[in-house]
Amino acid sequence: MVSLDEAVIARFKKGDYEFEILVDPYKAYDFRRGKQIPLEDILVTDEIFTDAKKGFRASQEDLQKVFGTTDVFSIARTILLEGDIQLTTEQRRKLQEEKRKAIINLIAKLCVDPRTDCPYTPARIEAAFEEVGVHVDPFKDAESQAKEIIKELKRHIPIKVEYLKIKVVVPPQHSAKAYGLIKSYSPQKEEWRNDGSLEALLEIPAGVFSEFSDKINHLTHGDVQIDVVERSSGE
Repeated sequence: MVSLDEAVIARFKKGDYEFEILVDPYKAYDFRRGKQIPLEDILVTDEIFTDAKKGFRASQEDLQKVFGTTDVFSIARTILLEGDIQLTTEQRRKLQEEKRKAIINLIAKLCVDPRTDCPYTPARIEAAFEEVGVHVDPFKDAESQAKEIIKELKRHIPIKVEYLKIKVVVPPQHSAKAYGLIKSYSPQKEEWRNDGSLEALLEIPAGVFSEFSDKINHLTHGDVQIDVVERSSGE
């Protein structure tokens, strides 16, 4: 356990109420990212404060009113998962960079250049981030941030969200081994024909089409039929 001097504050606000706990910055960071760590190993002290620096403890009445419990560990879990954690500079930089890459890759899969209907590469999206000066929140999920960032990018580069509905027909000699791949893309419809061939209907982001096409062509040695039956905007 870190010393009190090395602890950081995790803060939770709701309405006019504000609560704080003192935590190990590295374990709190890992816990926030999904790692299973006992809460007693994260908390530096088992107290809930209204102002940790001044040592002002929260009243039992306020804790019950806001959290529906006075259990320290239950409240600490909520604060760690939903509140703000004062990460070290290095932690925040690392988390922000990971989230930035996740958003860039997501946008590259979702979007195309409307002038050519070709997907953007992650490198081009990253360059656009630099041009626009995109800010990434290390704690917000990639999907919700991507939607807002796409709107921002539209003011600077031609970009649109596009989905493709594709029909895939795999001949019987390859259908069994291709089935797992097709299933991983959550087909809207799948049908096994009498001759053992497999027909499936998928809706995928335009930026994923090339990846899917390469994979299934590799599995079937190019013996597969892929037809784009519909294009639609994701907006």
